[in-house]
Amino acid sequence: MCKTRVLSAPSAKVPFEKTTIERRELRPDDVLIEIKFSGICHSDIHSAYGEWGGGIFPMVPGHEIAGVVTEVGSKVTKFAVGDRVGVGCFVDSCGECEYCLKGEEQYCTKGVVQTYNYLDYDGNPTYGGYSQKIVVTERFVVRIPNSLELDVASPLLCAGITTYSPLKHWNVSPGKKVAILGVGGLGHLAIQYAHALGAEVTVLSRSMDKKSEALSFGADHYFATSDPETFKALAGRFDLILNTVSANLDVDAYLSLLRVDGTLVNVGAPGKPDQYSVFSLIMGRRSIAGSLVGGIRETQEMLDFSAEHGISPKIEVISADQVDEAYERILRSDVRYRFVIDVSTL
Repeated sequence: MCKTRVLSAPSAKVPFEKTTIERRELRPDDVLIEIKFSGICHSDIHSAYGEWGGGIFPMVPGHEIAGVVTEVGSKVTKFAVGDRVGVGCFVDSCGECEYCLKGEEQYCTKGVVQTYNYLDYDGNPTYGGYSQKIVVTERFVVRIPNSLELDVASPLLCAGITTYSPLKHWNVSPGKKVAILGVGGLGHLAIQYAHALGAEVTVLSRSMDKKSEALSFGADHYFATSDPETFKALAGRFDLILNTVSANLDVDAYLSLLRVDGTLVNVGAPGKPDQYSVFSLIMGRRSIAGSLVGGIRETQEMLDFSAEHGISPKIEVISADQVDEAYERILRSDVRYRFVIDVSTL
């Protein structure tokens, strides 16, 4: 077994503790990774605070993992010691169902194994990236391009693929008019991807506070949703609205901004169900949809695309001792735009 230092939540809503866990011995298809940086995702907070129910404690969160390969199993062919690699939201799947075979492991019919707060197929709890080392089957490891620094790359393993995947699935390309709802950890990356894909990009945010930053990320237009005139001015304009916020919306108001056959895609998850009138869909043949991160093949594509187009998250690197404070700051929206843990401080 491989012992490693971790940052662990003993139970819900209590401070993190530095402790030690054991990772499994390397199987023939496993890769041992020395973690350098681990991004903090809002879902880490939901999980560590027990807000989604069924939390497995003690818990080691983290599914935005960037590091270096230090050992490989006897049958590993894709990676070698010294390679710069990443691990995202999942660490295993059946590999046999129609979705796994299509490279959409996140929809595995057997149930994809999440990187932390989950049970693997042997019934053992999974522990995430707030850790010095992790052992992962090579199918769920991706290569980080040399032009991406590891600290910057780590949030791309969740926030990056979460926004890139729906933009690709709904064929965002030159000539498309796309609105990004929210300029946060997800939104500021979505703006960059939509711009790089050639769309005309409009940002919708509650206030005008982030206009200059949104424009610097590649937005063509910026509107405040707190202004009722916004919904009049933008009626029927967009092919796609990507909703990156986790708050409940006036769904009918946002559906009114879509063209015929337009789609409102949700990647944020509000705490309560949304409500809307079916006539908002019928009258414009509009759709409401959702998207769950992306498969491994697409995650590698996203990393390569990010490197090619100079796309990167805006981050604040913190020490392991600052994680509790970082959680509080995220809940106050006091971050531009992602926290990344320097794992060497564990």
